Amino acid sequence: MHAPRTRVQRRPVHGVLLLDKPLGLSSNDALQKAKWLLRAEKAGHTGTLDPLATGVLPLCFGAATKFSQIHLDAHKSYEAVLRLGIRTSTGDAEGEVVAERPLVHTPYRLQEVLRQFTGPIRQVPPMHSALKKDGRALYEYARAGIEVERAARDVHIFKLKVLDPSVDGSPEAIKIEVSCSKGTYIRTLGEDIGEALGCGAHLASLRRIATGPFALDRCVTLAALEAMDEARRERCLLPVDALLAGYSPLKLDETDAMRFLSGVRRRGSWPDLARVAVYGPDPGALLGTAHVAAGELIPTRLLSPIEIDQILKYSPQTLCAA
Repeated sequence: MHAPRTRVQRRPVHGVLLLDKPLGLSSNDALQKAKWLLRAEKAGHTGTLDPLATGVLPLCFGAATKFSQIHLDAHKSYEAVLRLGIRTSTGDAEGEVVAERPLVHTPYRLQEVLRQFTGPIRQVPPMHSALKKDGRALYEYARAGIEVERAARDVHIFKLKVLDPSVDGSPEAIKIEVSCSKGTYIRTLGEDIGEALGCGAHLASLRRIATGPFALDRCVTLAALEAMDEARRERCLLPVDALLAGYSPLKLDETDAMRFLSGVRRRGSWPDLARVAVYGPDPGALLGTAHVAAGELIPTRLLSPIEIDQILKYSPQTLCAA
């Protein structure tokens, strides 16, 4: 007979965990594992990483899930290894080889091609992606052997440089660093670079090193979390307002704070502001987000009084040592 499974007692947890997602695990699987380790009631992430990708994956717990959508627009940075001379059916190492061509590029030609893909560019999303077409993910069509038309999208490559022109001494593999806008497919970028070089390419590995203000050096691994006791895991959480970098802070007195939490607009001598993080009189008492127009503070997303009380009662210092 199987031993009965131990039921985890969930609890309110509020904050942001910067996870270094491991290879082979989906973003949702990584989220569920972290949620279980923290015994959190509510959790979500700020955009997915493919199972073959590793690196920075911000996970949101409790009240932080209300602001996770904000981070979807954040700029991203990656380190990627491209395998030149081989194209695959998926554009990455999981696919079947569909074409092989000899390498013909020179260091000068490589730099020339990278300049060609720096700045505003247009990309056609890959078939093996979660982008929806008529309610179905593109990868579902791809698995059924169906190719569907995809419109090109405008993205921006802010930085594109070679980190290693010969990974492990092999000229067939190059390592690049990419800083880009949201919605950029690094797999597609790798394939397009290969085509421009005249030899084709696929993405051999991908590591996200930053997303918005969050960098890899602040992340913790699942293995490290598992080795910690619960108190140390909690200290790995960043405060909820870590997601609100770039928002102008605005503090309200107790009366205005109570009315703001009820969704009532407040009037004041504030300048027009598109993004405001609103706080109450207690230190660290984030109430929500808003914008200011014509002297009115207009609520956008609000925390509940219960969430605010829970955050104020227990707000651990971030002292995680992964």
